[in-house]
Amino acid sequence: MILAALTFPPIEELLEWKDIAGIPGFNKVSLLCVISAIIVFVFFMVAGRKGQLVPKGVQNIAESTVEFVRESIIMQTMGPDGLYWMPFLLTMFTFLLVANLFEVVPIIQFPPTARMAVPFPLALLVFFLFLGMGIKRQGFGSYMKATLVPSGVPKSLYILVVPIEFFSTFLMRPFSLAVRLFANMLAGHLLLVTFALLTAALFTKSVMVVLLPLPFAMLLAVTVFEVLVAVLQAFIFTILAAVYIGEAMNPQH
Repeated sequence: MILAALTFPPIEELLEWKDIAGIPGFNKVSLLCVISAIIVFVFFMVAGRKGQLVPKGVQNIAESTVEFVRESIIMQTMGPDGLYWMPFLLTMFTFLLVANLFEVVPIIQFPPTARMAVPFPLALLVFFLFLGMGIKRQGFGSYMKATLVPSGVPKSLYILVVPIEFFSTFLMRPFSLAVRLFANMLAGHLLLVTFALLTAALFTKSVMVVLLPLPFAMLLAVTVFEVLVAVLQAFIFTILAAVYIGEAMNPQH
């Protein structure tokens, strides 16, 4: 009886979502992405309407977020030239942060970034941006040479270095960027589900109620930890995007 109460659902039930309102492809993940975008838009719209000399409330949070992205991401990786990318990087960071935090929102408890369909298109967008910026700033030939042939490498090693650099820059960068976000958010989601189900199962068993504080405490600890992970993963994705674009703009860096 106790083992039956601790039975966990198949992982497919945690990852597969039915279409909403009969719209093909529009499911819970799509809906959460739309809601995340709306929240970000409304957040900055409300903050921008305040316009107070001494910021308070929403305006204070918005200005702190802008300053964080500018000082901790752009200035640290791209320099003053990177301020041109401020709207893009700020939007990406706040969108990913809101989407990630859905993991700890009651009832929803699912981050859309835990599905590869969300981080992978964002990673592809970053890939095309840094590729396009590199070609625009340096020209196609110069950009490819600077990217595939590191300075100081003997010509005899080109046959090894060029394929490695091509693979790591043009294939692994977007793939690793997407997988890093996807894997971390999915792992956190599965952890939260595990401890939530364990707590609920033990709560229904009076014989095992003495064990309830342990899984419940773990659930709280994992929840707090996942909030930190949500912020960290949004930061890592955004700062790597800034690094890649910055390298394409300024190859000497």
